[in-house]
Amino acid sequence: MWDLHEPKPVKLIFGILAADKQCMDAAVEAVRREFGEPDLSSDVWPFTQTDYYSSQTGGNILRRFLSIETLVDPGELAAVKHRTNEVERLLAKTLDTGLPRPVNLDPGIVEPSKLVLATTKNYSHRIYIGDKIYAEVTLMYNRGGWQAMPYTYSDYRQQRYIGFFERVRRRLMEQLKSRQTEH
Repeated sequence: MWDLHEPKPVKLIFGILAADKQCMDAAVEAVRREFGEPDLSSDVWPFTQTDYYSSQTGGNILRRFLSIETLVDPGELAAVKHRTNEVERLLAKTLDTGLPRPVNLDPGIVEPSKLVLATTKNYSHRIYIGDKIYAEVTLMYNRGGWQAMPYTYSDYRQQRYIGFFERVRRRLMEQLKSRQTEH
């Protein structure tokens, strides 16, 4: 009806693409410094699904995901995307790899029912969330599991990624339950 409700807090996640181990370590440290302590981290995997980023990030890109311990308001996603863009620019200068974008930070949020990614690029399935930023529901949680959408990136369909997002969702559910018992 006309009642408005505050959204429940969500897990902030970061998908990191990095040119090498040094760049990955610098990216993880930058995320920690800017957004808080990670509570979950994926393994580091080779990113081989596309060569879209190779001209900017190199030919042997690494992939890793982090989630942040402290829950956030989902309305912060656009501001987080702007901050990650700034962090990427600073890392490009300080890492001195000769690559234009040695680190790519993709922020998103995990809610109980979905994984949402932020982007600067508009498309038919993306919704404008303000401040020149768009968002898309990349995965939906339904019937006990993560389900891809028709437009979901191929790497986000991989079981190892989905396994990490499942861990993040379980952690979120624990945190939300703990908040309920505190109030």
